[in-house]
Amino acid sequence: MIPSVKLKPLVWHPHIAPVDVSDATPEQIEAMKVTPSNKKISEYVRTLAHDPESYVARTVLFNAIMYVEGGLQHADRELGALGASIANGCKFCAVVHARRHAHLTQSDDVVSALYFDKPALLAPRDAAIERFARRLSAVPSQATKEDIAALRSAGMDDKEIVDLIHAISIFGWANRLMHVLGHADSGK
Repeated sequence: MIPSVKLKPLVWHPHIAPVDVSDATPEQIEAMKVTPSNKKISEYVRTLAHDPESYVARTVLFNAIMYVEGGLQHADRELGALGASIANGCKFCAVVHARRHAHLTQSDDVVSALYFDKPALLAPRDAAIERFARRLSAVPSQATKEDIAALRSAGMDDKEIVDLIHAISIFGWANRLMHVLGHADSGK
C-alpha cells in the first residue's frame, strides 16, 4: 500500500509584470475574457495578455483540447497533462493537473503512485497513458507504435488516442512557456 499524497497548490511568480487590468488596452481586456479554465484571470493570464492576439489563439486551442466534451475522458486528458508536466519539469502544472485528476476520479491513488515513483501500481490504462505521456514529452520520437498498441490494448480507440496526443503536446508547449515567463513555489 502506498501512502496518499496531498498536493497543495503552488504559487506562480511571473518574471515580467502582468498586465494591470486597470491599465489594460481594450484588446487586452477582451483577450482576458477567454481564460484557460473559463473561471478566473490569473497572473499567468495577465502575463500572456501582453500579446492579446497570441493569447487568444493559445487559449482557444487549449480549451478545445482540454475542456471539449466527447472523445477522451477528462480524467485521461488530465493524466496525459500530468505525465507531460512531470517529464517537462513543470511543478506548477504537475500539481494543477494532479489535483484535477484526483478530483475527477475521486481518488488520489494514481497521483500518489506517480509522485512516489510507483508506476507498477497503476491500472493498465493509466500506465499506458502515463508512459506514453512521458515518452512523447521527453523525446517525441521515443513514442512508438508499441506505445500506441498499449493504449489500444487498454481500450482506447483512435479518436481517444488523438485526443491524448493533443493533451500531451499542448503541455510540451505550455510547460515551456510557463518556465520562461516565471517560476512556481509553495508561496511561503
